[in-house]
Amino acid sequence: MTPLPATEGVPAQTRPAPAGRSPRDWLAAESGGTASPADGPGAAEESSAACPPLSRKERHGRAVAVVGLGYVGLPTSLALRASGARVIGIDVSAERLRDIREGAVDLTPRDRERLADALDDAAFLLTDDPRASAWADTVVICVPTPVDRHQVPDLGMLATACASAVAHAVPGQLLLLTSTSYVGTTRDLLLTPLAARGMRAESDVFVAFAPERIDPGSAGHSQDLTPRIVGGAGRRSTASAAAVLSRIAPSVHTLASPEAAEMTKLWENTFRAVNIALANELADSCAVFGLEPRAVIDAAATKPYGFMPFYPGPGVGGHCIPCDPHYLLWQLRAERIPSPIVDTAMRAIAERPGRMAGLITAKLAARGIPVAGARVLLVGVAYKRGVADVRESAALEIMGLLADWGATVAFTDPLVPRVHLRGTTLTCVPDPWEHRWDLVVLHTLHPGTDLSGLGPEQTVLDISQDRRGPGTDGTYRAAGPSGTRAGAHRSAGGGRSGAPGPGAEGAAGAPGAVGAPQGSVGAPV
Repeated sequence: MTPLPATEGVPAQTRPAPAGRSPRDWLAAESGGTASPADGPGAAEESSAACPPLSRKERHGRAVAVVGLGYVGLPTSLALRASGARVIGIDVSAERLRDIREGAVDLTPRDRERLADALDDAAFLLTDDPRASAWADTVVICVPTPVDRHQVPDLGMLATACASAVAHAVPGQLLLLTSTSYVGTTRDLLLTPLAARGMRAESDVFVAFAPERIDPGSAGHSQDLTPRIVGGAGRRSTASAAAVLSRIAPSVHTLASPEAAEMTKLWENTFRAVNIALANELADSCAVFGLEPRAVIDAAATKPYGFMPFYPGPGVGGHCIPCDPHYLLWQLRAERIPSPIVDTAMRAIAERPGRMAGLITAKLAARGIPVAGARVLLVGVAYKRGVADVRESAALEIMGLLADWGATVAFTDPLVPRVHLRGTTLTCVPDPWEHRWDLVVLHTLHPGTDLSGLGPEQTVLDISQDRRGPGTDGTYRAAGPSGTRAGAHRSAGGGRSGAPGPGAEGAAGAPGAVGAPQGSVGAPV
C-alpha cells in the first residue's frame, strides 16, 4: 500500500491527487470538464419543491469513490465511469484488485467491455488505500452484509467501511450507503459518527441510503433499466443522492428518510424469501399428486392480477435472500416482536438443502445403493444460472452433507473452477461423462449446459429450478440449453422429479449412523 498524506480538513484544491495528477482533473473544478449529474439517463421523480435545486458547490457525482468492488461495487463503478464520472475504486483486498485488473471477474458481457475500456482510462483508478475516498465529492459504500453460521447479521465489513468513510470525510462530500442492513444503520454508522466529528448533515456533509438493486448475470435488469430509491438525512442530501443515481438509473424514487429506504430494501427481499419458501412447499405438494409444479405455476401466471410467479429449487443462495430477512428478524427479536411468517419462511429456506440431500439418499437407497461409498456428481454448483457465485449456494450444503454421510462427491460447472468444502478444496471435473456415477444430480443448469454426454446408463435426479418433472413414460427428461430435452434417463428409484422418496422426510440428519465411514470429495471413478 502506497502511503498517502493526511487529507482531513484540507481544502479540496490542495488535497493530493491520485497518481500525481492535479486535483483539477479529479475534483471537477468549477470550469467543468465532466457532465453535470443532471445529464444522466434519469431524474428524480419528486418535484423540485420536494428536492430543492442543488447549488453549484453541492453538485455531486463528478468524482466518485466506490468502497467495495464486489458484485455491487464493481458494476456500479463501471456504470458511473460510463456516465462521465471520474471513479476511484477502493477495495481492501489486493487479490480482488488483481482479479479486476486481469479481468478475472464475474460480469455481464456489457460490463466486461466496460471494464476493458476503464482499465485503459486514467480517470478510473483502483487502490487498496481507504484514504483515497477524500479525493472524491461522493463516496458510495458497497460492501457485503452477510450473516454468520447462526444466521446472525455480520456487520463487521460494513462497520469498518463506514468508519473509514467517516474518518476521511471532507466538507461538502456526499456519503451514499447502498449495503442492505437493519433499519437505522445509516444513522448509527454514518450520521452519529459524523456528528461526533463535528460534521453536520445537510450543511457540512450530505448523507443518504440508496439500497443496491443488482441482479447478477441478468442483462435484462441492468442498472440503466432499474429504478432506484433513496432516502437522505434531509432534503438536500436526498436531492444530491438522487442526482448521482440519476446518472446510472432511469428514475429515482425519493423517500423521507434513510430508515424508510432501509425498510424498503428489507421489504423487497423478505417478500421474495417468503414467496420462494411457499413455492418450494407447494412444489412438494404437487409431487404428492404426481403433478409437474412448473406447469401449474405457468398456468397460474396467466392470471393478469393478484399473482406473481415464483419457482421452486434446491435452495436459496446468493447475497440477498438467504441473508437480508435475518437483519429484520434480528432487529425485531431485540424488540421482542414476533414475525412468525418470515421466521417460518427463513427456517424452511435454511432446511431446504438438507431436504434435497435426504432426497438424494432416498433415491440411492431405492436402487439399493447406500449413501456411504456412493459416487455422486452435482452438475452446476453456482447459486443461480449464468453466474460464478457460490455464496450461500445450496450445492455446498448438499455436497457437504453427502460427504459427511460417507459419499464420494464431485461437481462439474463451467463457471466455477473450485469450491471449498469442509476444509477441502474440491476441483471441477472437466470431463464428467467419462466416469460412471451412481447418481448425477442436476443442481444449476447454466445457459449452454451440454448434457448430451449423459448416457442411458446414468441415473439422473433433477433438483434444479429448471426441472420439468417426469415425462409421460415416467422417465426423467433434462432441459437442454434452449429448453430442449437432452434425452430420457432412468429416474432414480422411478420417483417423481423433485419429490422426496421413501424415508427422505427428515433424512437430512439421518444417513450415516454413528461410526459410518466418512466420504471423500472430488474422486470420480
